[in-house]
Amino acid sequence: MLYSARSIDMLRRVAVKVPATTANLGPGFDCLGMALDVWNYITVRTETEGIIVYGEGADSISLQKDNLIYRSVVALFDKANMTPPKLSISSRNEIPLSRGLGSSAAAIVGGLVAGNEMAGRPLGLEDLLKMASSLEGHSDNVAPALIGGCQIVVKDAERPFTNSVSMPEGLEVVLFIPDMPMPTDKARAVLAPSVSREDAVFNLGRVALLVNAFTTGNLALLRVATQDRLHQPSRQAMFPAMKSIFRAALEAGAAGVFLSGSGSTILALTHGKEMTVGYEMAEAARKANVSGRLKVTKPTKLGAHIVEAE
Repeated sequence: MLYSARSIDMLRRVAVKVPATTANLGPGFDCLGMALDVWNYITVRTETEGIIVYGEGADSISLQKDNLIYRSVVALFDKANMTPPKLSISSRNEIPLSRGLGSSAAAIVGGLVAGNEMAGRPLGLEDLLKMASSLEGHSDNVAPALIGGCQIVVKDAERPFTNSVSMPEGLEVVLFIPDMPMPTDKARAVLAPSVSREDAVFNLGRVALLVNAFTTGNLALLRVATQDRLHQPSRQAMFPAMKSIFRAALEAGAAGVFLSGSGSTILALTHGKEMTVGYEMAEAARKANVSGRLKVTKPTKLGAHIVEAE
């Protein structure tokens, strides 16, 4: 969704939908992300103050001015050299927190898009992506949250550069979402500071294969294409049941399987047999004494978008 500047009186109410995202997709560490058909619904109003959260994170998300949505709206106004108005924020969340599904990216992108619309769209897509990446710390979740679809993300001359990957029709997603959170900072702390050339080549080839599988629709490639040596082996130390849940998904007919972002959600790509795949993932988790829930969804080509403005 492209934005062009326009001169209007400041809007009093803007509502935005922003999707969950999955990053890495196995081998694409910090450079691949995909939007999922799971949404947060954010409403920003002026003239009153307060923050309300419903659904996921209602008992843990800050209701003060350090709230990510609030901070992002204010950052947008600051960037546009405009004085932020009084802000009232309501967020209805379907995206679980600290489960590798881009909850912080959704808050940041949702706040920026709402603020940009409210302020008269002073920033274009590139600037929104740069701001979101700076606030989040990296771009693999914010790019698909903002743009939708599957995105390749790299940094070029200190700016995030993104390009869309076509996705095959009929691709489904099975999520096993553990009750156990896996905070990103802890999941990054377990990673080795360097990798071998052999492991780098292993992942490079699989990233290429993964992009080719999506663009050609050859889903048979995904079993190999979603393999990884750069981050999942280290993170398995935090989540020992991961390997057995992977195996169960593949044996049940999943096309590919990987840790969503830094975890703890495990994501299986399917083209049929979703219920069987989900059941076997949950059963493997149960045998490993890991509690959680299943969700069947799909990728979405939509990123953050305005649903109401007045």
